[in-house]
Amino acid sequence: MFKGHPKGLYVAFFANMGERFGFYTMMGVLVYYLTAKYGLSGTNAGIIYSVFYGLIYGLALVGGLVADRTKNYKGVIMVGMITMLAGYVLMSIPGFGLIFTLVALFTIAFGNGLFKGNLQAVVGQLYDEPKYSHLRDSAFSVFYMGINVGALYAPHAASGIIRWFIEKQGYQRNDLLPSLIHKFQEGSLNATESVDFQMLADKVSGHSVADLTAFATDYLSAYGTGFNYAFAAAGVTMVFSFVVYMIFKGMLPDVKKAEESGEPVVEMSKEETKQRMTALFLVFGVVIFFWMAFHQNGLTMSLFARDYTVQEVGPDANLFFNVWSLTAIIIGFFGFLTLIKKEASSMSKIIGAFVTIGGVGAAYYMYTTFAESTPFSPELFQPFNPSFIVILTPIILGIFAWLNKRGKEPSAPRKIGMGMVITAIAFTILLIGSLGLEPFKDLTPESSRVGVGWLIGTYFTMTIAELFLSPMGISFVSKVSPPKYQGLMQGGWLGATALGNQMLWVGSYLYERVAIWQVWSVFIILTLIAAGFIFSVMKKLEKVSS
Repeated sequence: MFKGHPKGLYVAFFANMGERFGFYTMMGVLVYYLTAKYGLSGTNAGIIYSVFYGLIYGLALVGGLVADRTKNYKGVIMVGMITMLAGYVLMSIPGFGLIFTLVALFTIAFGNGLFKGNLQAVVGQLYDEPKYSHLRDSAFSVFYMGINVGALYAPHAASGIIRWFIEKQGYQRNDLLPSLIHKFQEGSLNATESVDFQMLADKVSGHSVADLTAFATDYLSAYGTGFNYAFAAAGVTMVFSFVVYMIFKGMLPDVKKAEESGEPVVEMSKEETKQRMTALFLVFGVVIFFWMAFHQNGLTMSLFARDYTVQEVGPDANLFFNVWSLTAIIIGFFGFLTLIKKEASSMSKIIGAFVTIGGVGAAYYMYTTFAESTPFSPELFQPFNPSFIVILTPIILGIFAWLNKRGKEPSAPRKIGMGMVITAIAFTILLIGSLGLEPFKDLTPESSRVGVGWLIGTYFTMTIAELFLSPMGISFVSKVSPPKYQGLMQGGWLGATALGNQMLWVGSYLYERVAIWQVWSVFIILTLIAAGFIFSVMKKLEKVSS
């Protein structure tokens, strides 16, 4: 996948991968942390999650503006990484209140605003050279894959660290207990909840609990501190990214030095600049609705995993929930791709065959050791999206390359529109799986739960949509942006993401008030409307990107 690309892509790939590992380690458990540690409702946790996610991307406008004005893209990226690391350090300190956590989250968001959009702009600058320009779309797909390699293992790391710490304190992890503990401490448990509380307290302690007051304090402290340890792990991966970036940043282009050395600066007419900016803002307006829908994976879909999905899986499903067997499957898959690749040498094919057999064999061996039923934490649904990204990226790149050779590859704007339609299909799968489920307000511990296949199928379909839309959108922005606004327009793309994230709370608000299938229907309607709009302005978008 890296063949023919400039070396700077490697630097951006690995710097971004480590940062995203840390980011998704935190994001995979943030809602659970807010509801468990501080007793927030799903709605209030959703508002904080939504505002934070909005700031993560909205502040990229500030970062882009600073970088465009100073032309010091690489310096702004460095400051952003240091700021994010400071935020993770704050998040890892246990014992503080909600305000302290909000300050830490803002620090991370501000650092991310300086980092994310400008790194994308620098990747785009690598492909401003004519000899690399034809690789721009595939470059952003590879870059995007790096994001998701980091995201793939992050929730497993977070879940493992949290479980390890709670067990070290002599308890088992149970995600239903924190809300019952908060009600117990408030004196608002009803008779049924009191029975459930005693039963779960005995279960996680391994013995009958006589002093529920002491248990409640100890368990909540252990549970919350486990999350702080996970946030500390996020900081460690941020250090990895920073070290990689500082050592190898010389491989990335430096616009400021190029201008100081007298290299010619590309200028566009006001008319062309206006046409390009108009096209960009049309795309920004559409993707707001994609991100509003897509990022429900960390909010309402996470709540659905906790409240409506079975909490144990059999050996077949556990192949994908167990991080080691999942890794073996992915390794075997890439070995198989090497084996069937036409351009691969005989030695590469032999290595590919051994890797395929080794990966499949390791996965099968682990399968034989799995119990008939294995409990899992709801955040372990989070790795499905990045794992599908890692698997599907080379397949979709291959399909696009095949279409390109035949002159039939869709344009980047057309891929964005197709991605919106596929998103609607993804939510339709979840809607069907939610039919007949009780509204959230009527849930009891005995309420029926659905199999994991509904969420996995939704994640799979949504991942295809994401690959059609997100890397293609970033590539479109990189290609169409006027040179003097490169950082700002990458910030604009992320700003559109921010607006979508600001609307995430709509999902959590509806989740607690209407039938679950109705929640998903809202996102189906919104994404189809957005798809209709982008296809209606397709000629204008394709004109500026041709």
